Amino acid sequence: MVVPIIITSFFLSIITSYYCQKLFLKQKVFDKINLRSSHNSIATRSGGLSVFIVLMIISIYFYLIGIEIFNFSILVPLSIVFLVGVYDDFYSVDFKLKFIFQIIVAKIIIDNGLIIDNFHGFFGIFEINRVLAQLVTIFIIISIINAINLVDGIDGLLISITLIFITSYELFASENTDLYFLSLIVITALTPLYYFNFRKTEKIFLGDAGSYLLGGIIAIYILNILSVGYKIRSEFDINKIIYIISILCYPIIDMIRIFSLRIINKKSPF
Repeated sequence: MVVPIIITSFFLSIITSYYCQKLFLKQKVFDKINLRSSHNSIATRSGGLSVFIVLMIISIYFYLIGIEIFNFSILVPLSIVFLVGVYDDFYSVDFKLKFIFQIIVAKIIIDNGLIIDNFHGFFGIFEINRVLAQLVTIFIIISIINAINLVDGIDGLLISITLIFITSYELFASENTDLYFLSLIVITALTPLYYFNFRKTEKIFLGDAGSYLLGGIIAIYILNILSVGYKIRSEFDINKIIYIISILCYPIIDMIRIFSLRIINKKSPF
């Protein structure tokens, strides 16, 4: 099953990337060029749509034949956060509205059983009560989604961060995880985007839709790492929270830097 998923996801990504960009170009939906842009030619924000389509096609196929390759219920919050990103790409959603939808997404994820109720000894804290656990989980999910969104601005950077994180998630696990097949789909769907992201003309960016989708995926992975079911290999004696911070140090530091600069310049951090 592994090889067919890898091959299917990889080639589906190439096909959907090509045709999604053609659709965007036909509708004249381009990424605007400004002083902060890293490109000076026509580019589209169709990469996120491509990844989402690949994920949904493969998931729907296995759902219809009755094989649950991962918990399909997580596709609901991921679809919501993706659609918010799509709308933001086209119409620039107010940050207050985005926060509302992100809170809704976080609550759906929590109701699916993913919640941070144990700090695993970080700062000497272990189990925490249900109310505090929900508030902390919502804060972490929203922070991760926005940190991933903020870091998207340099060719290949967000793709690399996501691939490194998911690969580390699988390699550090003591056994195959519940998200193993989701990891295969996301990794192989993202890999072809390197080419489209780095080429000189008609570049393809992930856009807010892609960054929100990947942010939601990474948030779910983080909650899985902090769950009882995820076991780090015995040869890597490391606290789970320190392990997460070490992998995601770049987006975390970058978000703190951006927020700090905005506050210093007397602007809204959001």
